[in-house]
Amino acid sequence: MSKMHEIDAGRGDAVDGLSRRKLLKGLAAGTATAGGLTGRGHALAVPAITPFSYYAPQAALDDLKARLNRTRFPEREPMDDWSQGVPLARLRALVDYWRHDYDWRRCEATLNGFEQYRTEIDGLGIHFLHVRSSHADALPMVLTHGWPGSVVEFFKVIGPLTEPTAHGGEASNAFHLVVPSLPGFGFSDKPREVGWNSDRIARAWGELMQRLGYRRYVAQGGDWGADVTTKMAQQGAAGLAAIHLNMPLVFPEEGSGRPLSEEEQQAVEKLGRFQSDGFGYFLLQATRPQTIGYALTDSPAGLAAWIYEKFQAWTDNRGTPEDALTVDDMLDNITLYWLTETAASSARIYFENEKDGFYGGRVDLPVGVSIFPKEIVPAPRSWAERVFPNLMHWSELDRGGHFAAFEEPDLFVEEMRTCFRGLR
Repeated sequence: MSKMHEIDAGRGDAVDGLSRRKLLKGLAAGTATAGGLTGRGHALAVPAITPFSYYAPQAALDDLKARLNRTRFPEREPMDDWSQGVPLARLRALVDYWRHDYDWRRCEATLNGFEQYRTEIDGLGIHFLHVRSSHADALPMVLTHGWPGSVVEFFKVIGPLTEPTAHGGEASNAFHLVVPSLPGFGFSDKPREVGWNSDRIARAWGELMQRLGYRRYVAQGGDWGADVTTKMAQQGAAGLAAIHLNMPLVFPEEGSGRPLSEEEQQAVEKLGRFQSDGFGYFLLQATRPQTIGYALTDSPAGLAAWIYEKFQAWTDNRGTPEDALTVDDMLDNITLYWLTETAASSARIYFENEKDGFYGGRVDLPVGVSIFPKEIVPAPRSWAERVFPNLMHWSELDRGGHFAAFEEPDLFVEEMRTCFRGLR
């Protein structure tokens, strides 16, 4: 963590009293633990699970505004669309709102309203939200974000998933939620060595769920979260009963000689357009994350443009990202990246996985899939059935894009309830 971060991990009496009491209650119940036992009953030393909260130093917020005030913009684009990136007028408006109207303290209060913790796994400090339902029979679920996302993506769904009776659902729909920040993202540590790829993250998440005392649980993810979730299933993570993906990593079968259906042909063409027209960010972050990190860490306007463009390209909108997400939604996520100085460290997840990329592969556990129409990677059901022999749920929604929980929280919640209903 940099000196710009004011992290409160120990104000148990004033700030985290409720968190500490709930943690101790969980310890007594065997549902959350900072230690464990070996098979012979001897104590096994396990890193502590520490309550966490975050308060941005006012100096950091003042510095952000000062940098925004000094933004040097390029000339206007020579085209009247987004084909060369974020239009000048759109970014000027976003920066102006960020300078004068946006309130980080509001987002910060929401963040700190959830139970948050940090623990060390495989030598790295991992941050996570841990929001337990009041319903004792709730199904534990780990939710994993991707890039350019964060735990902010899940703020709108945490309440309905954990406390369904307060949001139009039934007690039998309840989940206990664990929402980690990927290594190098948000308040998780930035790896100082190579090797933190999706396989290693998946093993860390399996360890986290065991450490929290969950002996049977499910996992969900999109983007890199889908990759990590898929890896957890392929590794046979202890206690993992099933997974759900809103971006299933399925691809056309090579060398089969079978002619493609119309749906498959459309998917191949869409994938080709993405690789030719929308893949630049991927290649840059997979090959030179440090280089792009300098620019994005130094310029908040540059960071905003880098992420804002993805909100436009990957959401279900009518031309502008504000059709799918509010400006505050987007700036909550962008500001989190800025305050934690994670532009470079988050980009390295592409470098770490450059060899394999999003390769997916066979999953024998039960798999649920929700297809949102504006997802960037298309997935015909025929491709999914080939690698998911135990496909327990398949749903094609009529709206929504890549950031499913962020864009369409009500649909996302209902998909989780429906997908995992049979596992309770």
